[in-house]
Amino acid sequence: MNKVLLIDDDAELTTLLQEYLVEEGYDVVTDTDGRAAIAAAAGNTVDIIVLDIMMPRMNGIEVLQRIRKLSQVPVLMLTARGDDVDRISGLNLGADDYVPKPCSPGELAARLRAILRRAGQPATGASTDTIRAGQLVIHPGSRIAEWRGEILDLTGTEFSLLEVLARSAGQLVSKQEISKRAFGKPLTPFDRRIDVHISSVRQKLGLREDGQSWIQSVRGQGYQLLVD
Repeated sequence: MNKVLLIDDDAELTTLLQEYLVEEGYDVVTDTDGRAAIAAAAGNTVDIIVLDIMMPRMNGIEVLQRIRKLSQVPVLMLTARGDDVDRISGLNLGADDYVPKPCSPGELAARLRAILRRAGQPATGASTDTIRAGQLVIHPGSRIAEWRGEILDLTGTEFSLLEVLARSAGQLVSKQEISKRAFGKPLTPFDRRIDVHISSVRQKLGLREDGQSWIQSVRGQGYQLLVD
């Protein structure tokens, strides 16, 4: 079991990411202070560090600089979306990868597996993570979805949504749960992103023989992926 240290002062996001990663089989420790990451690197007590850049006291870039003086432990940076300066700075200083916030828990888990494989460590869940739901096959590690034997052309967001539904195929999944697991944050009032992206996924899956969509909706509640 890989041990992950998650450093972020956003308590709500940290809780969501921790819950997801624990379900994926990781041992997750959290903290809000970058100094905990420096101590973990010095003591060689974790397999990988997830480090937010925007933090009080000591920002992630400074923390990464200090970590690299002590250890080559893999570090994945969480950056503000579109902030190329921080992203480039982190990569130049030795970050192994980055994920823009708000991030999908599924994408974060996939990035962690990829980094651990490159580091020569057995990645948690890497060999048993294929999801099968009828004619749909999901490969979370590579973020590839196959439908009726063909690879689906999905955006990152569409893949995350379909993965959530595939993990609970045949069951109704609430919009709130979809938002937490696909987007890494609770659903806000009047947010229609899920509906828009689900509509796109429906088009790519096509229709069933009875003319109905493979993804059924229950008004005001959520969505269900059919498997028969």
